[in-house]
Amino acid sequence: MRVLIVDDHPLMRMGIRQLVLQEWPDAQVDEASGIAEALTRAAAARPGLITLDLSLPDAQGTEGASKLLRAVPGVPLLVLSLNAEAAYAARLIQMGASGYLPKDRASDELRVALRRLSEGGRYVTATMADHLLALLSGKAPQALPHEQLSTQEHRVMLLIAAGKTPSQIAETMHLSVKTVGSYRARILEKAGWANNTELTKYCVQHGLTDI
Repeated sequence: MRVLIVDDHPLMRMGIRQLVLQEWPDAQVDEASGIAEALTRAAAARPGLITLDLSLPDAQGTEGASKLLRAVPGVPLLVLSLNAEAAYAARLIQMGASGYLPKDRASDELRVALRRLSEGGRYVTATMADHLLALLSGKAPQALPHEQLSTQEHRVMLLIAAGKTPSQIAETMHLSVKTVGSYRARILEKAGWANNTELTKYCVQHGLTDI
């Protein structure tokens, strides 16, 4: 078992490392404080499981998860986040993540989540599961504006809220500036926002920029 821990907080990495070694004493544990370092480590030695903090200095929102999922397809990815919103978990699982765990539940459930993923399963908290299934099936009542966006639209929304320019978003997502503009127009239309200011205010109010 080789586990890659991606988190910019040394104490969090230490805690996860201890849990991993308690479960698998012979595990090889690699650590990274950002996505760039994580991609380098994953290329050097393919991990069997990855834990990923979404709040990193060099990645915004789902960007880091997207890069890792592309770089090491098939490797179970457990996302750890300060955001406990089920809609966010649904989006990441739709992208290919194997699990999603709010950080305030990590002390109680991280060991179980790691074991579940190592056995080929998926993991979300029990309290999140019902709403998550409703979102994935399209049956969730009174969907919020951001819950109606596609995965790509959601990424563009977060990057706009982070203050990125169209050219920066295009470079990050490997798109043309024109395509980014099309995504922005669809986002504003779907959500009913007039401009980037309203979009950013909404993201802040719903905790989508503090992940």
